[in-house]
Amino acid sequence: MASSGIPLDTGALMSVVLEGILYGFSSLMFMGTIWSLTYKQHMRDINRPIVGVAILLLLLSTAHIVINIIRVEDGLVKYRDTYPGGPAAFFADISQETYVIKHALYVLQTLVADGVVIYRCYVVWQSVRVIILPSMLWCGVAVTGVHAVYNTLRYNTSIFTQELATWILGFFISTIAANVLSSGLLAYRIWAIERDTSTIRTSTKGIMMPIVRVLVDAAALYSVTLVTALICFVCSNNGEFVMVDLVVPIISITFYMVLIRIAINRNHSYFSTVGTIVEMEQGDLQQYPMMPFQVHISQFTRGDSTSAYGIENEHKPLGKSPTRALAKWR
Repeated sequence: MASSGIPLDTGALMSVVLEGILYGFSSLMFMGTIWSLTYKQHMRDINRPIVGVAILLLLLSTAHIVINIIRVEDGLVKYRDTYPGGPAAFFADISQETYVIKHALYVLQTLVADGVVIYRCYVVWQSVRVIILPSMLWCGVAVTGVHAVYNTLRYNTSIFTQELATWILGFFISTIAANVLSSGLLAYRIWAIERDTSTIRTSTKGIMMPIVRVLVDAAALYSVTLVTALICFVCSNNGEFVMVDLVVPIISITFYMVLIRIAINRNHSYFSTVGTIVEMEQGDLQQYPMMPFQVHISQFTRGDSTSAYGIENEHKPLGKSPTRALAKWR
């Protein structure tokens, strides 16, 4: 099937420029993420797996943009006059080593990012049943992504041909569905916890809603980018090549923005909880000024195992602090 839209050599140059801009933003957010995870933290309190994932995403993004720069340099400079058909034919050749490597990196980064979202969903719900469908979709992402990359080595043709289109279409649909479903379940659970805990707080300002908003924003940004790439692919438009390259740094940006928001909320919620309890104790003191009293500064917690945030309903005993439990998967 013939493709349409911008010329492939123009699209390649456009994609590397736009990806470089977004990569700069993701690098700055990576530094902010590491700072928020390690600032005034003891080494034993640092969540090393999440730090490892943040570093892995940065390495994958860095490798991807380096390969993309090499590919653009090969097509527009190195083989400009020697490759049959010129730069446009070079970028249309999906069997090129640089094309295969950069798309393999994209598939790997997608698997890492979607896997983290599903893990967050499990931590919050504390139920394997909730993540059964997202996990099946994640497996679909892995199968279709690996098969699509493998077929680029077998077929020296366009990605819009039937041999490749079926697997690429399945990959896009699977990752969009997994991201939307997992993020939706995660945001709903946090919102429900915030609604339940609002009945035992003296302050009307919720401590969890900022996290819900940033989760929705991150999911929307990622999903809109994927849907745009999917539309371009269905229409056999060369803009799909540009959008796929932009997805890579956007994955890192959405991951980092959630971590930074959780870290900020974790510190704020601790002082907010202490201030609320002291305020309640002072109210008792004003009501009974001559009576001796003791101030016990504690945290709202609960001991049941159905929620990583520590709240199920007002009739249950209180156990872990909601935001501190949330920091478990930041």
